Amino acid sequence: MPKDNGSKGNGASLGFKATLWKAADALRANLDAAEYKRVVQARSFLEMLEKSIARYQNRAIETAAVIEELIGLAKEMRQAQQRGEQLGLTEDEIAFYDALEANDSAVKVLGDTILNQIAQDLVKAVRSNLTIDWTVRESARANLRVIIKRILRMRGYPPDKQEKATATVLEQAEALSRAWTAGGEGGR
Repeated sequence: MPKDNGSKGNGASLGFKATLWKAADALRANLDAAEYKRVVQARSFLEMLEKSIARYQNRAIETAAVIEELIGLAKEMRQAQQRGEQLGLTEDEIAFYDALEANDSAVKVLGDTILNQIAQDLVKAVRSNLTIDWTVRESARANLRVIIKRILRMRGYPPDKQEKATATVLEQAEALSRAWTAGGEGGR
């Protein structure tokens, strides 16, 4: 197979590259962290995709390597979706689990069982305390923030990481509440 370094090419090569970029743009659009229900995973996947595209644009990798990386990214996305089933969590619970797991020390200290329990507690608390305008009313957000901090403290989440975890959980709650209101109940 001839080497494709992006500097020369025939019409077929240009068509292939156009198709590749169209697919990457579509994948990037589908991974918008603001719209994706699992905020932490969306951010991670979007970062990986952007790095691959930047490396291609800087001619650090060839078209075939970009395709391989996109295939790898798709596999990782499928594995991330299956992880919730392996942990015995619903789609909503795994979204909060991911938000908590972003802190490596919490995973080491608490382990999967406690993080699972925290994720389940968070889904129940967020669902039962959402109001229509909670994302714009600071008093409603503050109330939810207190509830989240209480759950984290009660389950032994590392105190030095609670503030960041609370912010990530609130961001995740916003994404899920959009999905809950747009599509019904979500991943119960």
